[in-house]
Amino acid sequence: MKPFNFLLQFTSGQRKGIMALFILVIIFQAVYFIVASYDFTTEEGQSAQKKEWLAHQAEIDALKAKSNSKKDTIYPFNPNYISDHKGYALGMSVAEIDRLHAFRKTGKFVNSVDDFRYVTKVSDELLAKISPYFKFPDWVNEKNGREKRSEAVKAFPGTDEPVLKEEKKIVQLDINDALEEDLVKVYGVGPYFAKKILRRRAEFGAFASMEQMGDFTDLSPEAVKGLKKSFYVGQDPDISKVNINSASLQLLARFPYFNKDLAKAIITKRSMNGKIINIDELSKINDFPVDKIKIIALYLEF
Repeated sequence: MKPFNFLLQFTSGQRKGIMALFILVIIFQAVYFIVASYDFTTEEGQSAQKKEWLAHQAEIDALKAKSNSKKDTIYPFNPNYISDHKGYALGMSVAEIDRLHAFRKTGKFVNSVDDFRYVTKVSDELLAKISPYFKFPDWVNEKNGREKRSEAVKAFPGTDEPVLKEEKKIVQLDINDALEEDLVKVYGVGPYFAKKILRRRAEFGAFASMEQMGDFTDLSPEAVKGLKKSFYVGQDPDISKVNINSASLQLLARFPYFNKDLAKAIITKRSMNGKIINIDELSKINDFPVDKIKIIALYLEF
């Protein structure tokens, strides 16, 4: 039996319909394979939306690169105040950070790149990476410009490099003539503390002793030491004296070394016992600041 003999059982019209159907199936199959095999990744096959994305790809890549570069940015900083987190971010080891903190607890400061290397013992490679970002106060830079070794090197005498002697003494100024710009030159005394010192001086009329710098308990010991090195109290300072026997309660309470309770006690004592003769009588009053008695005596009249 021949393959297509079964078609003889259909009429002529039916056979034509079947043949037309076969032809359509073949056409649809051919179109399907052509479409399926077409490469839409070529430039001709790209959609308008995809072309638009690709047009912005360069800009997107540039923004990503800029974002990644920000992660490694190092901003200028004072190496004396490197925290554990900051030191870790810079690449310092725990031992190197601990050496810096132990040195700072002695009350001294790192004032040069060499100081930082001596104290922390960081590698030359890491030092070369981070030292360009060290930021020291202006007075430290001026001192380093004169090639004077700082206290940090002196604290580690085991090196084979000689420690230079101080070449030039600090020129002292009268603290009662000092301006804000003079005070801020002292390491650790910024504009805030400079203004505070000047306000305190105004309350007294003038400072009677450089020991009064110790009254600023929120000022670092290094800053107090620096003030004592840089300034002095001249002869006959123009201080505002308080007459202990005639001053009012308000005036006594405003005196920097007194408070309202002590002022009341002084008024009571002179009311009951008469005139107060000397500072020794005042020192017998409860809560009198006897540790400041020598300085207080300079501001009182009897």
